[in-house]
Amino acid sequence: MSQPNAVSQTIVPTWVDASVVTGMLRGIERETLRMQPDGYLSQQPHPVALGSALTHPHITTDYSEALLEFITPPQPNIADTLRYLSDIHHVANQHLPEGEKLWPMSMPCMLDQDEEQIPLAEYGSSNIGRFKTLYRKGLGVRYGRRMQTIAGVHYNISFPDQLFERLQQHEPNPEHKALSLQDYRSHRYFGLIRNFIRLTPMVMYLLGASPAVCKTFLIGREHKLQPLVGGTLHLPYATALRMGRHGYQNSAQKQLGIHYNNLQGYLQGLQAAVKTPYPAFSQLGLDDEQGEPIQINDHILQIENEYYSLVRPKQVPQGSETPSEALAKRGVAYIELRAVDVNPYSPIGIETNSAGFLESLALYCLLQDSPEISVAEQELIEKNQAEVVERGRAENATIQTLTASYAIADWLQLHLDAMRPVAAVLDQIESTTIYVDALSVMQQRIDDPKTTLSAQVIDDLLQAGGTWRLGSQLAEMHTQAYQQHHLSNDTQDYFQDLVGASLQQQQQLEQTSQPTFKEYLANFR
Repeated sequence: MSQPNAVSQTIVPTWVDASVVTGMLRGIERETLRMQPDGYLSQQPHPVALGSALTHPHITTDYSEALLEFITPPQPNIADTLRYLSDIHHVANQHLPEGEKLWPMSMPCMLDQDEEQIPLAEYGSSNIGRFKTLYRKGLGVRYGRRMQTIAGVHYNISFPDQLFERLQQHEPNPEHKALSLQDYRSHRYFGLIRNFIRLTPMVMYLLGASPAVCKTFLIGREHKLQPLVGGTLHLPYATALRMGRHGYQNSAQKQLGIHYNNLQGYLQGLQAAVKTPYPAFSQLGLDDEQGEPIQINDHILQIENEYYSLVRPKQVPQGSETPSEALAKRGVAYIELRAVDVNPYSPIGIETNSAGFLESLALYCLLQDSPEISVAEQELIEKNQAEVVERGRAENATIQTLTASYAIADWLQLHLDAMRPVAAVLDQIESTTIYVDALSVMQQRIDDPKTTLSAQVIDDLLQAGGTWRLGSQLAEMHTQAYQQHHLSNDTQDYFQDLVGASLQQQQQLEQTSQPTFKEYLANFR
């Protein structure tokens, strides 16, 4: 096996300093299940005291009524982002139904044998509200409801225009140099995306925290997981089962061939998937025996958001735009990193070190060369991801590239070393050591796999006696942290005002919904 060569420290050009990355923004979306005192998924509706899940900007639901999603607005630094996320957790905890707690892990708490007991998210009687619920019903019909109870952390990052302007000034390719700023920005973001896909095993190894699952998650599914303790299944060297074959599954999407080599090709692939019928979904039918719709359509994707990906190019939609229409008109505004497990040891699901590592990685991916991903390389990428998901902490785990094969520790070290100058630049922005410190923590996890989150989870599951016991212990600790978190009067008033405003906004939508939902759906179909 060939050994990695030292990567040149010239990933960061001499002209890159704090001034060109000042103005970076980041935001976090964190998902978490509501758990009953007995460890099972909550059957209670979304608390009215939290406002409308349809229109509230910070507190909504994902697949299920019991799957909360907390969303921060873009923030100027990591500290403000995590503080905002803590505020949201504090507010949500105040209004949970009696005895309920927020489940601290990516893989779900105990699920009933009947998956119909996983309640779909409800958004009221407006057309858009009913459409959102129908989309979730379709996901359940297509893939089963259990899969949809998995939670994650999505990390959103945007870089300032001055960085793209400077990159374009130093651009050696005349064709790229001639692009408009919008198109050049999209071109570079797609380069970032390709490199992030190549380096996703790094995220899975260093931040993966789902090496085990409760056996109720796999009822009715074939699997090769092994018993660990107390109804918990695992793989001994797994890191992030959430990201592998035991997590999000979508066989239909394998054939899509959606690539990230450029924005136009990506959008074409996405549009084709939204418009192309898929035989297995056609067989399910569009409506049940009573004539009630069970999925939006029988296409490979009901809507664009059904496309599961490790990372997404994003643009804020305006009015009734779809995500791809927004991207086509205004290009990529930010990227969404979606391969991040919930950190069960953090009350808010993510720590400063993880955020610092992800931002360093994103800038590293942006500054590096990023050739197009060939079919051969895509196959290697998928093999690498499966290897790290299922046995990343094994001594003989390897990473394959088009030119070499690496021991996983050597491959991780190669890239972590190359990221250090990037972290140093990011620390210059506000004279911090957040980013360099984050890489030091990741260095420890490379040096000693026992210090990874996934290894820690396995140890603690054994000590606690199973998934439910450990999850309950951590949930109780986190509840105390939410209760001790201080909210300023202004912030408390802000969130209180949002409750009334969001409920009023939903009510207005329900009063003005025209035409009937049947006509609305027929128009969409």
